[in-house]
Amino acid sequence: MEEKQIEMKRAHKVTMEGRRSGTVTGVSDVLSFDVGEVVLRTEDGLLMIKGEELHVSRLTLEKGEVDIDGKIDSLTYTGGQGKKADKGTSLFRKMFQ
Repeated sequence: MEEKQIEMKRAHKVTMEGRRSGTVTGVSDVLSFDVGEVVLRTEDGLLMIKGEELHVSRLTLEKGEVDIDGKIDSLTYTGGQGKKADKGTSLFRKMFQ
């Protein structure tokens, strides 16, 4: 019997509480993070979260969930639809297109 591996698509959602914290679902990878910027690969493309004193307070890639605390200034999507569109393309190349 042939074994098939099925990749489940996680629903992508961003929930914010004011500008001090937020939860992102549908995350497949955390590409980078520091106190000024968090870059996530989501089902809807790359998501760049910019702000001050940013902290990833919870990361559960098995469930595709990330919690972020700090002063959130902006959320910006780049790229196409998730992993398929981003495959084989570097983060820096996408940022400077």
